[in-house]
Amino acid sequence: MERVDVAVVGGGQAGLSTSHHLAREGIDHVVLERGRVGQTWRSRWESFCLVTPNWTVQLPDHPYAGDDPDGYLPRDEIVAYLESYVSDIAAPVREGVEVNGLERPGDAFVLRTSEGDLEARVVVLSTGAYQSPHRPSGAATLPAGLLQMDIDDYRSPGAVPRGDVLIVGSGQSGCQLAEELHEAGREVVLACGRAPWAPRRIGDRDIVWWALADGFFEQSVDELPAPEARLFANILSTGHGGGHDLHLRTLRAMGIVLTGHFLGAHGHRARFADDLLESVAWGDERFRMLVKDFPKIALEHGLPAPEIPGPEPFTEGGPTEVDLTAFGAAIFTSGFRPDYGRLVPWSDALDAMGFPVQRDGASSVVPGLFFVGVHFLRKRKSSLLIGVGEDAGIVAGSVAETLGVR
Repeated sequence: MERVDVAVVGGGQAGLSTSHHLAREGIDHVVLERGRVGQTWRSRWESFCLVTPNWTVQLPDHPYAGDDPDGYLPRDEIVAYLESYVSDIAAPVREGVEVNGLERPGDAFVLRTSEGDLEARVVVLSTGAYQSPHRPSGAATLPAGLLQMDIDDYRSPGAVPRGDVLIVGSGQSGCQLAEELHEAGREVVLACGRAPWAPRRIGDRDIVWWALADGFFEQSVDELPAPEARLFANILSTGHGGGHDLHLRTLRAMGIVLTGHFLGAHGHRARFADDLLESVAWGDERFRMLVKDFPKIALEHGLPAPEIPGPEPFTEGGPTEVDLTAFGAAIFTSGFRPDYGRLVPWSDALDAMGFPVQRDGASSVVPGLFFVGVHFLRKRKSSLLIGVGEDAGIVAGSVAETLGVR
């Protein structure tokens, strides 16, 4: 059996950042990627682009160096950035190697892979912020002849069967797909949940700049109102067309039908809760909480006081039933959940929502097991291109201590 000191599972930004820091510690390791480097990004829909500006692309010792720092990288350029990172840091990546199971029969781990067993003293799981698309329970009641897709299955409007489209979930992805399909000439119904929103820009700065300056992305899970808040949607925004406002008000103005959250279907009639106004009000309150300190931030940075108009009135609810006869597809964009499957066979190593029980990336239950790239691993930015490197450095330091090389 091949033996290494450290096996890193996952070749995205988290695994590659960890590899960079492990190499700086002089630690022998391999990075196992079941697909190709950046496979999660490669699997996004064709028009996908970042919702954070290019200047936030800051993997360790490899910041964005292009000529459009205020733009938003499209999918293929994100992949190219990761490929160049692999080359620059000479990461020991093995593509096409799937890890099918993880065991710890003694003092070391055994990884059951598609290329044979591998023994490692330490394992770092960097398999993504979320791994499993979530569907509400009512999905099973939709008509059998209606195509159902998860966000991972969506590629482009042309690949969706003819007819109207029901989108279930109004987070970033749901709103972006609703806009894209509407612009392609489709009639769209968007079943809405709760999500914070903000203008794309305030003054001459991107909303991400303001949020970073305000410490929003430094927030830890301990500062959240409850652990379940880790599953809340991100701030609604888009990078398409150079970036513009995108939220429930802009979508309704386009002509997209908004409803409350999806309850299920009876025959060919979809049913929705009468809670659209409540969801909008929830998002408005998060908007006010987000921007309340922005005038103080402007003063601290010597900027003019920003003009921050309040939300426009939103007084009309949505339909509680829709006839699905003319619909060609239902697309679920209702978020993801952690799913480590056979990679974490120790039930007490995960909490009730499937998140690792850990401290600073080190498992609290399984010695020698670490995690990187998890949403709120340490902070709100833990899974982002601007924050994952910080966590990777901390984990690599802990790995060095575990191996006795520090």
